[in-house]
Amino acid sequence: MYRFNELTCLLLFPLFISITSSKEEVFKLKLGLEWFLNPDHMPIVVAIEEGYFEDFGLDVEVIEPTDHWDADKEILAGTLDVATTEPLHLAQDAAKGKSVLGFSRFFHTDGGVMFLESSGITRPKDMCGKTIQYPGSPGPGGPAIVQTMVEADGGVCDVESYGKFNNGFYHTDALKDGNADVATLMFYNFEMIEAEQKGLRANYFSLKDWGVPDFCQLVLFTTPERYSELKPHLRNLVLAMRKATSFIHRNPKLAMRDYAAYTKRVSPPPARNLLSFLNPFAWARNLKAKKAELATMKATLPAFPNDNTLSGDFNDKLMSWLVQSGQVGEAEAKLTQPSKYYTNEIAT
Repeated sequence: MYRFNELTCLLLFPLFISITSSKEEVFKLKLGLEWFLNPDHMPIVVAIEEGYFEDFGLDVEVIEPTDHWDADKEILAGTLDVATTEPLHLAQDAAKGKSVLGFSRFFHTDGGVMFLESSGITRPKDMCGKTIQYPGSPGPGGPAIVQTMVEADGGVCDVESYGKFNNGFYHTDALKDGNADVATLMFYNFEMIEAEQKGLRANYFSLKDWGVPDFCQLVLFTTPERYSELKPHLRNLVLAMRKATSFIHRNPKLAMRDYAAYTKRVSPPPARNLLSFLNPFAWARNLKAKKAELATMKATLPAFPNDNTLSGDFNDKLMSWLVQSGQVGEAEAKLTQPSKYYTNEIAT
């Protein structure tokens, strides 16, 4: 019996060492979101719920911003290791001299400028002189997008003629309340679905159809310094999210289940008292919210690309448009070659 136990221990010892070592090799990554957690981030959520990050030796902590933040500063400060952003913001930050480096695209939807059918707008040049809702107001971003579309439609318009309104990211409310005529930048899978759920008859002009680079996408980025330090781990981050994307495409219902389970765990709904259960209006509101969330998730499922690269041609055209629309100076653009702030090295 003694010799059997001794032999068993000798046989199991390498397995024990292997398990211990694998646990010690798990690397902690702090990933910051560009906005509150939503279905656009589903590859991250699915990779957590299905254990893909763990399979690739990662422990990923997802951090939501409580307000707008400069993620590059958070990375430099060590609060974050990596973050999500839109290619537009990445290019703008790079032109300002910020230390940023994008390295993997994981989301791509359609989007552009939204309006209500009751506004009388039927084509882009009808937007000349209208009031624009956009989060960066009163900056140049909103008018630059609308003006490009107006000119692509053959319109002639003074870029100073536009009204400006800032309702944060609540585009639909700004249109519904009559505070703006058009809203940008909207994502089809979010704002158009939201408008439909609110009973609004809305439509939109797509960026790609009217002369604006198609930047309705999300990418991962960090600083060049952290990229060099963390490259093997960031590569594993890309691979785990790619595996999650494949899972989403093959098992959409299970992916939605994963998302619902994760959000319930990290952001549990507030406790409801007995009266809320008996109140038919409360039930109706809850049912309506769930219906809207389900519709948004279904519209988002096709928006996760298998190809994580972002072409150099796209980045070149984006920077050229930023210069042409007066958002970035020519001198800054010459110092900000896309190859300096974006790489596909670990995205292939």
